Amino acid sequence: MYYQVFKYVLLGPGLKMVYRPWAEGLDNIPDKGPAILASNHLSFSDSIFLPLVMTRKLVFLGKADYFNGRGLKGAATRAFMAGVGTIPVNRGGGRASEAALRTGLQVLANGDLLGIYPEGTRSPDGRLYKGKTGVARLAIESGVPVIPVAMIDTHIAQPIGKRIPTRHQTGVKVGEPLDFSDYAGRQEDREALREVTDTVMAAIQDLSGQEYVDRDGVQYKKELDRELKGEWEGELGD
Repeated sequence: MYYQVFKYVLLGPGLKMVYRPWAEGLDNIPDKGPAILASNHLSFSDSIFLPLVMTRKLVFLGKADYFNGRGLKGAATRAFMAGVGTIPVNRGGGRASEAALRTGLQVLANGDLLGIYPEGTRSPDGRLYKGKTGVARLAIESGVPVIPVAMIDTHIAQPIGKRIPTRHQTGVKVGEPLDFSDYAGRQEDREALREVTDTVMAAIQDLSGQEYVDRDGVQYKKELDRELKGEWEGELGD
């Protein structure tokens, strides 16, 4: 109920009027039943503009940190994340990753649409980075189709670090569903997981036209942060 009010009354109409988001291939999203929507990740606003152009509710798994803030700002953030259909999960390796996977499987078991960003982070430079295999595990274990999605120009409307998007038209391209039923029972097979993940990323790239980088985006961002920190410390020492 709150999702519908947030989308159709509180936020959606104004966003559509200001940003005029366009969409292609929405007929590839089923009218009912579970599916995974696997998208590139250019901006924080991806999780706003993708559900905005859809008729069905889309559920995302988001960092639990978004729901743990205090005071007025924390309450506003929790309301916003709930309003755009985000379920809090603890992120990280080991048990946290397994818990997130089980939460995603439950969303699909309920017959809902699950949104996921296989890169695991926002692109630092607009390129498409190597996908993490969580999307493959979800697809193989649940048996549901994966629908590739490309967000267009959201990083121009809202670059990393900018809180409110500028008035720039954004777009969404939705590709045909990918069927991985041939991989049934292979959710623990690393080779199968990588094959499925790479197939999903190739489909996303076909839609987005992004340059593909065969490396982990999360690790690359950590390297960039270390380099920037080193330059900053070097300037202090001059």
